[in-house]
Parts: sequence; C-alpha cells; structure tokens
Amino acid sequence: MIDIKIEKTSSPKAKPADETKLGFGKVFSDHMFIMNYDAAEGWHDARIVPYAPIVLDPSAVVFHYAQECFEGMKAYRTDKDKIQLFRPDCNAKRMQDTHARLAIPQIPVDDFVQAVKALVNVERDWVPHSVGASLYIRPFTIATMPQLGVHASSQYQFIIICSPSGAYYAEGINPVKIYVEDEYVRACPGGTGAIKCGGNYAASILAGEKAEKLGYSQVLWLDGVERKYVEEVGSMNIFFKINGEIYTAATVGTVLPGVTRRSCIELMKDWGYTVHEGKLAIADVMKAGEDGTLEEVFGTGTAAVVSPVKQLDWEDKSAKIGDGKIGELTQRLYDTMTGMQWGKIADTKGWIVPVE
Repeated sequence: MIDIKIEKTSSPKAKPADETKLGFGKVFSDHMFIMNYDAAEGWHDARIVPYAPIVLDPSAVVFHYAQECFEGMKAYRTDKDKIQLFRPDCNAKRMQDTHARLAIPQIPVDDFVQAVKALVNVERDWVPHSVGASLYIRPFTIATMPQLGVHASSQYQFIIICSPSGAYYAEGINPVKIYVEDEYVRACPGGTGAIKCGGNYAASILAGEKAEKLGYSQVLWLDGVERKYVEEVGSMNIFFKINGEIYTAATVGTVLPGVTRRSCIELMKDWGYTVHEGKLAIADVMKAGEDGTLEEVFGTGTAAVVSPVKQLDWEDKSAKIGDGKIGELTQRLYDTMTGMQWGKIADTKGWIVPVE
C-alpha cells in the first residue's frame, strides 16, 4: 500500500444544482490525486490536494514529445447510497501496458486502485444522485523532465481528476449515425493504437470534425494498411450482429482493448452467442446491410457504456440497421451493464468494487 497524504480544500466549490445538465467532462470536483516519479526514488509523495493548475517547465517532455497517457473510468452511486467502481483493476492493468509501450515506469495495480478509491472516497459527495449520471474518473501520467531531446523522461507525475457527468452523447441511448472514414488512418501495426495515449486522439480530431459537419455522431476507422477492415469508433469499440452471430475487431495492436468491450464479450458468451474476434471487411458489413442480415450494430466504452448505431455510411453506400431502433441484444447489454454498475441488479461476475 502507498501512504497517501490528504489536504482538503478550504474553499469547496458549489456542486451542480441540476444534475440533468451536467454534460460530459465540463465540471470538476474539489480535489485531485498526484504522485511523483524520479529515477532515484521511484513513485513517491502520493497525495490528495485541492484541484488546481499544474505548474510545469516549458521544456517539459510532455509538451514536445507527447510522452503521456490516460485512463477513463467511473464511480456510481447506488439506490442504497453506496459508491462503487467497475473493474478498476482492468484499467490499472491497461495503464501498465500503456506505460510499458511509452517507456514510462509502471504503477502497481494495487497502488492504482488504492489511489482511485482514496480520491473517490474524498469526493464521494460529488458522485451524482441522478439516474444515468456518474462521477467520471480520469487518471493520467505526464512526463515532466525539463529537457529537449527525444528520450524517455526521468521524471513523471501520475494524476487523477474527477468530473460529475451525465450521458456522453446528447442523443442518450438513442441510435446514432456513423461515418466510415477511409481517407485518414487512426492506427497502424506496430504503432500505439492499442494504448490510451493522447496522440491517438489528436490524430482522430480532423476526421471527427469532418463527420460532425456531415451530421454524424462518430467515425468508424478502417485498418491502416488495406483500408478494408473495420477497427473501432473514435471513443468506442464496435460490434456487429450479423445473422445471429457477433463480430468485432481483434485487439492485436491497432484496437484498444476496452474494459466495456471485454465485459460485453463475456456476457454475450454467457448468453450463448458466438463471438468472432478478427477481421471483418467493411464491404461485407455493407452487404449484410443490403441483404437484411445486419441485425444490430453497437459501440461499447466507459463513457457511453453501450451505444446503438442506426446507420453506417461508406463511400456511396448506406446501411440502415434495425429500422432506426435499438436492438434487443444492444438493449440487454446496456441494461445489464448499467444495472450492475448502479447496483440495480446482482453482480454475478465479481466486477464491482465498493468504495468504503
């Protein structure tokens, strides 16, 4: 265990009066967790302090060579006023993988989970009470060494901030339209597509803005080599139910191994579905849309949980799914995932971690 010092704010913020208007990532709680790293001491000086700007040298490595990464998770308030997390160990392990890829010293899983729980416990009054709202948790690591030159930093900060948030999409659980991007590339084999670093998301912004101007909620990325196989959506993994079976891209280096993704796969296998993890050509998806075998399409992710898709547009083709309504499997996954997360149904998988 790490020794976490706690300094509480003397000027607490007013909490949002209307939790139905929280939006996503716009309001931040009173405190943040910080832990430093340097080569001599390793990870040290764990502390919870008042939320405030971070002071860094202009030559800090993070600014010039983007040695940084982040995670995304949530804390939920149950009907019994208990606060709980969903599979935080998975986020901790994924961040370890991200650190390894970016040459950042790893943080033990237990230390990561302890830090998250400690901060959420301090901020428990910030966990929303409204249905569908939660406390979004953003752990991130930045390279702070003041030095120019393309080398791994010898100094880092691991920081966690919290934001009470409503639904990720303004559309809520209603099905969305997705634009299939075949001009720009999100990730290539051997790159950083399988980790959560900011560069991946910076590279996706231009395509996302293009899709938004055309009236779409998200971009569906194709593989970076052949521009042929579906990979993931900007903020989600994506699944296709074709002729009763489930298809999704494998997480073999260019697709993020989502925590919600792996959870939904486990549930679907429990329910008797065949789940294929591998290559699926966008042409085959569109063909299934034409012949009526494309039954459901949905995205999965921490922020959106499960998001139904009603339409895919690629080149001059348009695939409309489920008459624009949420599919039976998509609804079941959403109800099961959110039911466990908010404590409305029993956790039969051992995924819920209470904050006490």
